[in-house]
Amino acid sequence: MTYRPATAAVPDLGVLTLGVEEEYLLLDPDTGENLAVADQVLTTLRGPAREQSRQEFRHSMVEMVTPVCADLTELRDNLVALRRSAAEAAAAAGARLVAIGATPIAEPHRSVPDKPRYHAMSRRYGPVAHDPAVCGCHVHVGLPDRELAVQVCNHLRVWLPVVQALTTNSPLHDGRDTGHASWRSMQLERWPSIGPTPHFESAADYDRTVDELIAAGIMLDAAMVYWYARPSAAYPTVEVRVGDVCPEVDDAVLVAALSRALVATLADDVRVGVLAPAIRDCLVSAAHWRAAHDGLDGELIDLRRGGTRPAWVLVNELFATVTPALARHGDLEYVRTQLDRLRDEGTGATRQRRILERTGDVHAVLDDLAARSRAG
Repeated sequence: MTYRPATAAVPDLGVLTLGVEEEYLLLDPDTGENLAVADQVLTTLRGPAREQSRQEFRHSMVEMVTPVCADLTELRDNLVALRRSAAEAAAAAGARLVAIGATPIAEPHRSVPDKPRYHAMSRRYGPVAHDPAVCGCHVHVGLPDRELAVQVCNHLRVWLPVVQALTTNSPLHDGRDTGHASWRSMQLERWPSIGPTPHFESAADYDRTVDELIAAGIMLDAAMVYWYARPSAAYPTVEVRVGDVCPEVDDAVLVAALSRALVATLADDVRVGVLAPAIRDCLVSAAHWRAAHDGLDGELIDLRRGGTRPAWVLVNELFATVTPALARHGDLEYVRTQLDRLRDEGTGATRQRRILERTGDVHAVLDDLAARSRAG
C-alpha cells in the first residue's frame, strides 16, 4: 500500500447513519408496459409515505426515500412500509409497482413532468432525455466531513463494480433478454454526467471540476453530478448510486449494509494515510461494463490486481475487507446470511432469466417481480 501523512484532524467516525432512495416502475397489469400514472400514485399516498415520496423524471416512475436510519432493522422496516404504501397507491391508480432496473417491455408516453428543470434537461439532452425509464437504488452513508468524503470516493472506485454486480436487476428490453444483467447501466451511458467517479485530489479539486463541467454545458448544475459515488449535493453523506433498484427489500438492505461498511473501512484507510490506487479511467469504465454485462454469473475485472476473476471470488474478498466494519455496526451476521441467500438464488437478473427460460413468458417474470417488490 502507498501512504501519505495521516489525516489526524478527522475524528473517530463510530457508527455511520444510513438512508436509501429507491425508484420503482408503474406497469400496466395486462400489457406490462409502463403506465403514466405517477401523479395519481403520489396524490393517493398519505402520511409519512407521502412525505417520503418524490416525483421522478418519468410519468411511470415513483421514488421513495427512507428517513435517516441508525441500523439495518430500522432501514428494513422503513423500506417495507414504503414499498407497501407505494404498491397500494399504484393499485388504486390501476397499475402495479415493480422494482426493476429498466423498462422491460415499452414506454408509450415519454414526456417529462411539467417542471422547469425537467424541461431544461429535455431541451439540453434531446432524445437521451426521453429514453425509456430506468430505476436505481441510491445509498446515503453519513459522512459530514466533505474532504474525507471526496477521498473515500477515490477509494471506492475499485469496489463499486462489485457492488454494481450485486444489484444487477434489468436484463430485459423490448420484452427480450439483452444479454446484459443490467441494461439500465448500458442505457445510462448515453448521459454525459453519468459514470465512474473520477479521481480528485481534494474537495476543492472536485468543486472546480464540477464548475468547469457546468460552464461547458455538460451539466445544468451540481445536482447533475450523477457519478457512481459522490459527496451528496443535498446531504452530509457519501452517496453510492451505482446499482439497479433491487427486487426485494433484503437485497436492498444488503447493498446498503455493504455500502456503509465500505465507506467506514475506506474512511479508516484515509485517516491513517492510505492512498487510493491509481487506476486508469478506461479500466474503471471497463470494469463497470463487465459488471453490467455479467452480474454475478460470470467474471469481473479486479481493479486491484488486473485481469478478470470469478465474480463471487471478488464478492468474498469485498466481504473479508469490510468484515471489521460490519461487525462494528452490528451487521455481520445479517450480511453473511444474505450473501449466502444471494449465492443460492442469484441476483434479480438471474432470477428473471430463470423464469423467462422456464416459461418463455415475460409476463411471468413481471408477476414474480411484482410479488417480490412488495413482500416484507
